[in-house]
Amino acid sequence: MRFSDHLRQAGATIWEAQHVHPFVRGLGDGSLDLERFKVWVRQDYLFLIDYARVLAYAAARVPDLATMGKFAELCHATLSVEMGLHRAYAAEFGITVAELERETKAPTTQAYADFLMRAAAAGTFPELAAALLPCMWGYADIGARLARGPRPRDPRYAKWIEMYASPEFTALAEWCRGVVDRLGAQAPADERRRMEEAFTTSLRYEYLFWDMAYGRESWNV
Repeated sequence: MRFSDHLRQAGATIWEAQHVHPFVRGLGDGSLDLERFKVWVRQDYLFLIDYARVLAYAAARVPDLATMGKFAELCHATLSVEMGLHRAYAAEFGITVAELERETKAPTTQAYADFLMRAAAAGTFPELAAALLPCMWGYADIGARLARGPRPRDPRYAKWIEMYASPEFTALAEWCRGVVDRLGAQAPADERRRMEEAFTTSLRYEYLFWDMAYGRESWNV
């Protein structure tokens, strides 16, 4: 068994819970309330900023040159391409760049970003790679499953599905799995346990991110 498959099996209950979350199901069948999706768009923009920082940390800490280059490429692509696409996508929902910049991180967004930054700064590189995997792999799996069903009538929701079900994003998730597989195969038992903990924690935050957007989470004080 690939080590990434072991990680997914260990977190199978959480992994599958994402697929039946009302946000994900509503996105797939087009019934998701638009205001809830707008929360996701705004919060994901803020998350991407910190995600790029974590990718930069990964590039700095990775032991081999080829993987260092890939993480540096991903960081650059996130900042120069993906965030630009996200701004354009947000505009389709009437969300301006100024609104994105004024947005405050919801508690879950803040906690998830803080966890990844802590893994990047204080954990080992294998822990960091495992913590990054649920975001890429989880979205690829959600996109692939939703793409097998009827497309939602709202073309903006259909566009979201097509983006994460695309061969390019699937290949990126597979590359990240490969990194984790190699690291897991070389790691001693205690390192593998920490990798599993990091993966599972990120997986929980992935679920909570859908929950945050669906419930329109905000700070109470």
